Amino acid sequence: MEYTVQKLARMAGVSTRTLRYYDEIGLLEPARKNSSGYRIYGREEVDKLQQILFYRELGMDLDSIQKIISNPSFDGPSALRMHREKLLARRRQLDLLITNVESTISAAEGKSTMADNEKFKGFKQKLVDDNEQQYGEEIRGKYGNDTVDKSNAKMLNMSEEKYEEFKSLEQEVLDALAEACEAGDPSGELAQKTADLHKQWLSFTWPAYSKEAHAGLAQMYVDDERFAAYYEKACVGGAKFLRDAIVIYTGVEPESSFE
Repeated sequence: MEYTVQKLARMAGVSTRTLRYYDEIGLLEPARKNSSGYRIYGREEVDKLQQILFYRELGMDLDSIQKIISNPSFDGPSALRMHREKLLARRRQLDLLITNVESTISAAEGKSTMADNEKFKGFKQKLVDDNEQQYGEEIRGKYGNDTVDKSNAKMLNMSEEKYEEFKSLEQEVLDALAEACEAGDPSGELAQKTADLHKQWLSFTWPAYSKEAHAGLAQMYVDDERFAAYYEKACVGGAKFLRDAIVIYTGVEPESSFE
């Protein structure tokens, strides 16, 4: 079956403007244009749009989606299975948070008691699950399942106080990085303070700290655009600046993650 822009937009729940934009950037081109110049979409384009919307629902930007689905080795059925796993993980996260809210309401009404550490269980589990979805494959490939599993367990077993310290320190690292970037010297006092704060932050979840692992992780921040985007929040080129500061801090020169 074939669809015009209006019919496909209505069926998919998107705007016609969105479909036209996807065509303009080469993300989703129509199968053909009819004699009147209208875009016509077929089954292949419908399936492709479904994949695009799945990736958008998972928070991925259009450039990343285009790289994935335009790759000659892209496997539609495998991608759908991956979407399913990520959606199931999201459902588990929501179920956990709902249970947490219900338990909190019950405790507030005096119907039950709730330990302080239980109040943060859902948030910590969500953080672990989010990290697994976004970076799990790369991190496990670099550091091994045992290290990652121990790190996740350390996160989930954090006390309320430790968890609050962990989140506070995360923001402190970004704030310090912004100041250090402005100073512009990765070997300077501000940059080295940032590297030390980053080490402290990692130590909340890492089973054991090593200079080599710290430098290797910093290199991964530069090599992987998803990691880099996180530190770009602090300043333009934040991931590279932090990598340079950590290399000086540790005295270890890492190899590229993609070599």
